[in-house]
Amino acid sequence: MTQIGVLVGNPRPASRTLQAALALREALASTLGVPVDGPVIEAATLAPAVFTEPDTIKAALATLGQADVLVVATPTYKAAYTGLLKAVLDQAPPGWLKGKVVVPLQIAASDKHALAVEVHLRPVLAELGALVPQALFLNEAALPADATDFDLDALKVLR
Repeated sequence: MTQIGVLVGNPRPASRTLQAALALREALASTLGVPVDGPVIEAATLAPAVFTEPDTIKAALATLGQADVLVVATPTYKAAYTGLLKAVLDQAPPGWLKGKVVVPLQIAASDKHALAVEVHLRPVLAELGALVPQALFLNEAALPADATDFDLDALKVLR
C-alpha cells in the first residue's frame, strides 16, 4: 500500500501550513486511489531536539523515510524556506529520499515568492535523492482563517 508522508517546516505547531499539507496529501491520495495514510511530522515538535538530540531527528526522518510519497511543506521566511526545516533536512543521511516522489509545497504572503519553492526547496530535496515531479506554491491569501477547508485549485503549479 502506498503511504503519503508529510513533513511540515513551520516553526508553529498546528499551523495553516500543516492544514495545507494535509489537504494536499488528501488530494494526492485521491488521485492515486490510495487511502490517506502515512506519517505526519511537524518540525515545530522537533525544534527543541534539532541541535541537542540528533537521535530524535534521525528517528523522525526514519519514520518519514518509510513513506512512498512525501509532501514537504513550508511557509516562506526571508524569501526561502524556514531555517528549522533546513536544520531538520541537514540531518538526513545522504540519499535519504532516493527513489521517493516528493511534492514540495511553499506558502507565502506574496506571489513574488512563487519561485522560491523551485529555486530553494526543490534543489535540497533533489540533493537528498528525491524525484520532484512538481513544485507547488500557494499564496496564503487562499487559506481561510481556520485553514480547515480551502480550494486546492489555488495552488500555483510550476513547470
